[in-house]
Amino acid sequence: MRPPTIRDVADRAGVSKSLVSLVLRGSDQVRAEKREAVLRAVRELGYRPNAAARSLSEQRTLPDPRPRPGAGTGAPVVGVLLHDLRNPWYVDLLDGLNSLLHASGLHMLLADARLHRRVGQDPAGPFLDLGADGLVVVGTLPDPAALETVAARMPVVVAGAREPVPAGVDLVANDDERGARLVTEHLVGLGHRRIAHLAGYGAVADLRRRGFEATMRAAGPDRAALVEAGDMTEEGGYRALVRLLARPDRPTAVFAVNDMTAVGVLSAAEELGLRVPRDLSVVGYDNTGISRLRHVWLTTVDGAGHEVGRHAARCLLDRLERPGGEGRLRLAPPVLEVRGTTAPPPAVTA
Repeated sequence: MRPPTIRDVADRAGVSKSLVSLVLRGSDQVRAEKREAVLRAVRELGYRPNAAARSLSEQRTLPDPRPRPGAGTGAPVVGVLLHDLRNPWYVDLLDGLNSLLHASGLHMLLADARLHRRVGQDPAGPFLDLGADGLVVVGTLPDPAALETVAARMPVVVAGAREPVPAGVDLVANDDERGARLVTEHLVGLGHRRIAHLAGYGAVADLRRRGFEATMRAAGPDRAALVEAGDMTEEGGYRALVRLLARPDRPTAVFAVNDMTAVGVLSAAEELGLRVPRDLSVVGYDNTGISRLRHVWLTTVDGAGHEVGRHAARCLLDRLERPGGEGRLRLAPPVLEVRGTTAPPPAVTA
């Protein structure tokens, strides 16, 4: 059987749906006998209020500054549209985001952008329907221009991406180009002359590749910079290293676009009989929980995911308090975490 609806409660109590809503919100503008009839119907039917439906009926979860008859006073809701639930770096970002939103009395409603695209839905559409008070987009969307409609109706912040965004949208990310420079300078400083970068896709990956290539050029003509395309997955990292090791000028160090790719590199190296870091140095990016596992202990770049999340929350709170104005770009500084997967190349240690 379907669960009882607010219409069922209204029919049982012999009142309107609007009056049921007033009773459920604790309004003191309802006569005692009507209140008791509604509450009795709720008990008899086992009705449980649906917060999403209540937001839909009120069209806005934040109290409107202009007095409106029957306006809702529910807690503000912030929509969070996540590009890829499989990326572990987003866990730290969401933790930083939610910690500040929660402390400020806002609730976070999460949606998977990949799922919405798969079924042909507008990823941000449900948040518009629910009357969310703001939206944080985490990661890269295929069509950032699609945010223009949403940004015209609510504050929008993009976190962890670097694609162009509509005017008035704040963008918060890690300084990826600087992070890639830190990695490359570290490997060059260890004495590596043939360094490969396992690249990815999107603006963030492009910035990491740009930082790698610029630093290799600055290191001098005796340095060989190899770039191998990848898909930013563990399997992609595995296959990329197999291809690189088949080259006559095989690298002595690999800088992977993210930690997941680096884990694939480590797996391939082990299967092929290479010892890391004695035979091959490996560096990732993002400083995810995987990189900190003791049996992995990966040298990587801390992309400041938690701080990016907190900055994104602060930008959204500022927008809620002071709507309008130009969009801002905030970059969190990266930090290189040197662990157990990098060392001088074999020719240097010999």
